[in-house]
Amino acid sequence: MEKIAEIKEKYTALPEEEDAYLTFYHTYEADERSAVARMCGSVQKKIHALKAEKDRMSKMFAYEREYASCGLICGIDEVGRGPFAGPVVAGAVILPEDCDILYLNDSKKLSEKKREELYDVIMEKAVAVGLGFNSPERIDEINILQATYEAMREAISKLCVTPDLLLNDAVTIPQVTIRQVPIIKGDAKSASIAAASIVAKVTRDRLMVECDRIFPGYGFAQNKGYGSPEHIRALKELGPTPIHRRSFIGNYVKV
Repeated sequence: MEKIAEIKEKYTALPEEEDAYLTFYHTYEADERSAVARMCGSVQKKIHALKAEKDRMSKMFAYEREYASCGLICGIDEVGRGPFAGPVVAGAVILPEDCDILYLNDSKKLSEKKREELYDVIMEKAVAVGLGFNSPERIDEINILQATYEAMREAISKLCVTPDLLLNDAVTIPQVTIRQVPIIKGDAKSASIAAASIVAKVTRDRLMVECDRIFPGYGFAQNKGYGSPEHIRALKELGPTPIHRRSFIGNYVKV
């Protein structure tokens, strides 16, 4: 009889695939040892969870199916409209028609670890990815909304192919000739917008971690430039850095 340690090793190594789960379950479901029974029970839960996630993702592609006849569909989203410091970053992502990526969602609803994992998968499988940035100086100059639009236009321009339709998170981007479909809370309703949200979020978070090394004391690696108590305290004690948005921090320091 196969040792429990050997079975556990196989269980631990299981890929997140329904066929692999089913094979494991059917191989060991008759084993009456309690440890093996627990593993089989856990695998059953994984099978149900995976099916539920596939059903959720099918709904996340509803807009992509609705507009499939238009051609290449690009999701657009931004990250960083609210922070006191750092750039606003926009993402543009065109997913393949047969996209099988799971767990795409509003980046704010995902853990940092899951966002990082999905970032790598998106960058590997996407037809095209574009990123746009706008600096704190430009945000102060033209306001955050207009700076966001500029970043979105830059993200579209960085795509290696031209999309036929844009699915946007809530907004209609001025000065863009491509057909646009704004979707309220689109990053939780469209896989393409969710992918753009994740790419933009991971990119900006990594930038803010680097800024924390350059400007220590503000907690940028943790707060990503948002107005946390630690950040506000540092602003008052240390003053603003070159990456602070002067138009956002006037209530806390003289600018």
